[in-house]
Amino acid sequence: MIDAARIEAVIEVITQCEESWQKTAPTPADILIHHYFRDRRFIGSKDRAYIAELAYFIIRQRASLLWWSERYGQGGPRALCFAALMFQKKMSLSELQTHCSGERFCPEKLTPPEEQFARKLAGLSLAHPDMPAHVRCNVQEWMIPLLQTSLGEQWEEALSALGQEASVDLRTNTLLTTRESLLEALKGEGVAAEPTPLSPIGIRLTARTPIFATKAFKDGWFEMQDEGSQLVSLLLDVQPGQRVIDFCAGAGGKTLALAARMKNKGRILAWDTSERRLNQMPERLKRAHVDNVQRTHITSEVDPFIKRHKDTADAVLVDAPCSGTGTWRRNPDLKWRFSEKDLQEVVELQQNILRSASRLVKVKGHLLYVTCSLLQNENESQIEAFLSEAKKFRVVSEKKVWNNSPQPTIKQDGMYRFTPHEDGTDGFFAAMLQRIE
Repeated sequence: MIDAARIEAVIEVITQCEESWQKTAPTPADILIHHYFRDRRFIGSKDRAYIAELAYFIIRQRASLLWWSERYGQGGPRALCFAALMFQKKMSLSELQTHCSGERFCPEKLTPPEEQFARKLAGLSLAHPDMPAHVRCNVQEWMIPLLQTSLGEQWEEALSALGQEASVDLRTNTLLTTRESLLEALKGEGVAAEPTPLSPIGIRLTARTPIFATKAFKDGWFEMQDEGSQLVSLLLDVQPGQRVIDFCAGAGGKTLALAARMKNKGRILAWDTSERRLNQMPERLKRAHVDNVQRTHITSEVDPFIKRHKDTADAVLVDAPCSGTGTWRRNPDLKWRFSEKDLQEVVELQQNILRSASRLVKVKGHLLYVTCSLLQNENESQIEAFLSEAKKFRVVSEKKVWNNSPQPTIKQDGMYRFTPHEDGTDGFFAAMLQRIE
């Protein structure tokens, strides 16, 4: 594809995203982009990389790009794309005019106001001192007070880190190999990688590569999993032979990590309300050589099925539905498709899930509550509210659960928070609770 056709494709992708974000149930950007490419198989790999890179730049910097567009009387996906080309690609007005020829597969010719808009952006930086905080940080305005309260003085540093592209991390499947052997195998396949600094079973790619095409992946030697997600899985110190419940298992990322920790012995009950996500698990289990997992689709967090397992679990993992603020590096469109109403609903759901899941834990058993959120009302506040009602539980000291591995940042009373600006991971919160009677 010529660059003009690539630019037109970006405009089409951003148009689809903007339209989706107005719906009650918006589609994630990665799915929209995947479908866009699936329906246009003629688009080559280099063209896809260009289109995806520019589209994600626009999504990450959407508030700032909109600010510039509105400042000069422009709006819509074309203006966002043109501004991105000026700021990220350092494109000149004459280059932009050349690409916008109106020919087949190319953007329509620039209007006089669009030419004036591009002319005024030439040579400028994306950031501007007149930008309000939410524009400068590229989040919705209502989120700023919550983020400031939750992140303290480092809130802007944290948001800056969340605006960057995430690393690609792999979790070694210790059922089949060691981290050292996996590193050697990947090196033999031309994959540049290094050990992760915190997770003892993690590997971080130092260069982008088609990792799923490697023999190591096909042989089940690793799963793609952010280092922070690996760390919270390690916090739940499950043992071979135990009975463990993954209450919000999804497609099984943490389920697989727990199975390896248990050396494939004992039983993991993997539950989720999404049958579609649960159905993604069997292929992953087979590839990883895991056979101690039993999947169950539950209708809700209070499904009558749950009562049958009361007081039976040595450990329960609650990887709770949340705002996903900690995953903005990977899912930047979440910043624009998650509303205040969504937050209110998810906070209530988290409370209900905690109450329901706590019934499953036997005496001396553990309950690990995890979110990929950085918001206090989804994290510390939830644990405090739960403990005010559930007198049989207490927070376990981090020294008892970390097993001498490198420790992440401990924010409050043994509760963990991982952040990209401090720990180099996605944003996660974890609190380990133990039933004492």
